[in-house]
Amino acid sequence: MKYFIQTLFFALLSFNTYAQTIDGGSESEENTGSIANSEIAIIPEPVRLVKQAGHFILPSNITIQVGKSAELKQTVAFLQERLSVPTGYHVSIVSPPATNATIKLILNDTQDATLGTEGYHLNVAAKQVIIRANKPAGLFYGVQSFIQLLPKEIESKEEVSHVKWTSPCVEVTDYPRLGWRGLMFDVARHFFTKEEVKQYIDAMVRYKYNILHLHLADDEGWRIEIKGLPKLTEVGAWNVKRVGTFGDFIPPKADEPRNYGGFYTQEDIKELVAYAAERFVNIMPEIDVPGHSLAAIASYPELSCTPDAANYKVRSGEKIMDWSRGAPPLGLIDNTLCPANEKVYVFLDTVFTQIAKLFPFEYIHVGGDEVARNFWEKNDQIKELMKREGLKTIPQVQAYFTKRVEQIVTSKGKKFMAWDEVLEGGVSQNAAVMSWRDMKYGVEASNAGHEVVMSPTQYAYIDYMQADAITEPRVYASLRLSKSYEFDPVPANANPKFIKGGQANLWT
Repeated sequence: MKYFIQTLFFALLSFNTYAQTIDGGSESEENTGSIANSEIAIIPEPVRLVKQAGHFILPSNITIQVGKSAELKQTVAFLQERLSVPTGYHVSIVSPPATNATIKLILNDTQDATLGTEGYHLNVAAKQVIIRANKPAGLFYGVQSFIQLLPKEIESKEEVSHVKWTSPCVEVTDYPRLGWRGLMFDVARHFFTKEEVKQYIDAMVRYKYNILHLHLADDEGWRIEIKGLPKLTEVGAWNVKRVGTFGDFIPPKADEPRNYGGFYTQEDIKELVAYAAERFVNIMPEIDVPGHSLAAIASYPELSCTPDAANYKVRSGEKIMDWSRGAPPLGLIDNTLCPANEKVYVFLDTVFTQIAKLFPFEYIHVGGDEVARNFWEKNDQIKELMKREGLKTIPQVQAYFTKRVEQIVTSKGKKFMAWDEVLEGGVSQNAAVMSWRDMKYGVEASNAGHEVVMSPTQYAYIDYMQADAITEPRVYASLRLSKSYEFDPVPANANPKFIKGGQANLWT
């Protein structure tokens, strides 16, 4: 990963997309003036920040006062490590009351209605730092803001000498504008290890993101163990490694080893879910269907409508779609699950039963994007399905499939989410929509009463090239930092009641 650029994108999207007041502006004159001070760079910008006279200096013996709530254990451990490792200072934990503690983490006895569940008050004075919140998440975010006030060397993984460990004195009140502050990580096209996913989570929480959307299945790989379906990881998790420019990969030869990839065991997933939860991040799984399903079909060819599927292999980057006529694409091979095959729904019931048990988050994302439907148009099974169900068009066939999948997902006690293409053939009122092609689809969905997460390619695709096109490799799109900075997930013509928040996507 281009770690620095990616982190900078995280920061800028966080700063503007999740700016803490409803209009994205400041709530006080003090905030406007103080943020301009080069000493202060809290991202995202707090609701209210007042700069005070003087500086707080970290003492060589630091004490952190905290109550006995088990939910604060990880926050305290994070703060203790972050303060001790780069400074070399001794950091001890004490129980209240500790009048002279260096840092106090306090959960309010009486709820502050202003703060909600994720807000906090941060007071950095000359001799003491106090962070107050209604809930543990608020204290965690307050700690992130305090860390940002210290010198940048506080991020070091080893002791750093000759640094003045000081912070400007400030009073901060902060709470989120939006409840969904998401980042998507595509671990399907290229596999990333469990430890790399943890690093991604660590980068997220610096800027108070709280949803990790894991894209777990695509044409290039199936990345999660499903009990009873061993070929998904024995076959579907592996392809032939290719290096080069997007769109120019040479198709693999029959004798090339398929040893590039990997997958997460169910124990790995449980570990990642727990790691994220300790940092107040929810993980939303995505299994992309009915398109983008070549890895599943290569594993179990009977899931396809196409007899030739028995010869299909997991994609290694070779061209399988023709976009020359625009959307929807023309499939050069059939990478779709067959809507007319009852075995597909049995398969998906097995998959989503286990997914629902592994991921406690309320939503499951089922994809639904970029479905190449040309193989359906001439398939006898599809024609029979259309006749039996009274379906007049091929988009209605996809809508039939989507509704069947939604029934499976909701039967597991989960909410259904999909990319915005599912709007085209009709979708149930309870379906949530992630708008990626354009903001207008999210606006349309919100005005129709669907919950919406805005994730538009024009602003929030952080895998795009980031410099002038002349200096970058040939690729499908570019996106400047300044453009991402303009992203507001609640456009004026949307129904704000149904906009859950925004999300940036990192495709690989």
